[in-house]
Amino acid sequence: MRKIHVLRIVIAFYRALRYNIHAKCFLKGCPMSRQSKTEMNIRKTEKLRGVLKTLPPFCLDFFRAIEPRTSLLTRINYAYDLRLFFTFLENERGLRPAKMAAKDLESLSMNDFELYLEYLKLYYRDNETVMENGEKGLARKLSAIRSLYKYYYKKEMIGQNITARLETPKLHEKPILRLDHEETNSLLHVVESGAGLSNRQQAFNAKTRIRDLAILTLFLTTGIRISELCALDVSDFDFRNNAFKVLRKGGNEALLFFGEEAKDALERYLEQRKSVANYSEASPMFLSLQNKRMSVRAVQMLVGKYSRISVPLKHISPHKLRSTYGTMLYQQTGDIYLVADVLGHKDVNTTRKHYAAMDEQRRKMAAQAVTLKEPQEPEK
Repeated sequence: MRKIHVLRIVIAFYRALRYNIHAKCFLKGCPMSRQSKTEMNIRKTEKLRGVLKTLPPFCLDFFRAIEPRTSLLTRINYAYDLRLFFTFLENERGLRPAKMAAKDLESLSMNDFELYLEYLKLYYRDNETVMENGEKGLARKLSAIRSLYKYYYKKEMIGQNITARLETPKLHEKPILRLDHEETNSLLHVVESGAGLSNRQQAFNAKTRIRDLAILTLFLTTGIRISELCALDVSDFDFRNNAFKVLRKGGNEALLFFGEEAKDALERYLEQRKSVANYSEASPMFLSLQNKRMSVRAVQMLVGKYSRISVPLKHISPHKLRSTYGTMLYQQTGDIYLVADVLGHKDVNTTRKHYAAMDEQRRKMAAQAVTLKEPQEPEK
């Protein structure tokens, strides 16, 4: 038994070397994350295949066809949306997904789709969790169905595309939330000082302050997406040229640049990691306290924790930090095409909608424009 135990230690040690894990970290038993982007994609692929097994068999052709032009995450979302659709048909129409063929899509009427859209507004998942969909949720789920119908109509496997007659739910414009300069400083001050945090939060802040500051600084100075940030590895950064590479939506790789503020925050964080021996070139850039790659949910909670204290009247998410960067960049340059390029927007109209109208500053000016009392002259 002792020989087997020793052999396992030797095997584990060589695996650690293979993944470039620091020897000191290994000997101390530090659970250094080995979660590479390849491993992340493997898990996502396995998740997609698991959902595809619950769909009608004919759907596999559709997913193979859209693979070259869609990201893995998009296909997973499509699969979930279509599973919900076919589950609805099974419950309401008695259609069994496992027995359905592409031709069966023709049997659905406009009334079926109207009932489905109504169902999506409020339904129960697993007979317990209440699920609701607003305008954007309805539009996204309808988009997956439309893509499915369009594919089989072009392949001449169905005679008509009834979804082309469906009206897309009207999307009402919502005010774009962003931070102004003072609010941005207030947010960073909360991270640095721990002001306003509970005793428990301050205990965590003492351990994660440097990391959290690096994350928020990178958000606010590059406009990176949360999914892009969570997927970053240390090896993606070139500190000599203040550059790093990200995998954009759709699978395209892009090179982004950061300034001195971000460089200082990132280098300080990496120095801290080196001091506790949980650093390697192949490791994720941002680690949890368990030395694992930070998840999207973890970063969302991090931003929410600090923003609820610094800007309590605004619900600030990582995407709002992205909007803040886009706004500041547009105000400084006035170049909407530059903002679109840096943020990775394929359509400049998307950028224009978000950043061209700066109404918040005007509203602040309006608050000072109307006075109820005439200013009194000082007595002589």
